[in-house]
Amino acid sequence: MGMFGENFTTEGLSEDTVFLGDRFAVGSAEVVVTQPRLPCYKLGIRFESDEMVKHFLATARTGFYLAVTREGAVAGRNEIALADREPNSVPVAEITRLFVAKKYSTDDIASAKRTFSIAALPDSWKDYFRERLERVRA
Repeated sequence: MGMFGENFTTEGLSEDTVFLGDRFAVGSAEVVVTQPRLPCYKLGIRFESDEMVKHFLATARTGFYLAVTREGAVAGRNEIALADREPNSVPVAEITRLFVAKKYSTDDIASAKRTFSIAALPDSWKDYFRERLERVRA
């Protein structure tokens, strides 16, 4: 049972195997992965723990948001099948790690730069990584 307002609860899709921009067929609908789901302070309130947000991030199982690219009928137990993957995309887990990382390695910089070409990633996330990369160069 979902506890955080999920629309889909899945098996076999994890943050390290799902990439930003991945397109999935579900029933007769199609969805695209847009961004990681990040915990907010309300999670701590819900579980009455100031450490819950840190714990949630440490699990690396934050989930991810999907946008509907083709409306259709979806039912419980529908298979969620990968329909397409962008060639230069980045796993959801890596984006989450980059978002909270204090320092960037050379590989991190390359991954952050790759986010700019991912059409499904919202501009606010791209702006965040641009600002982070500008601070690295400064």
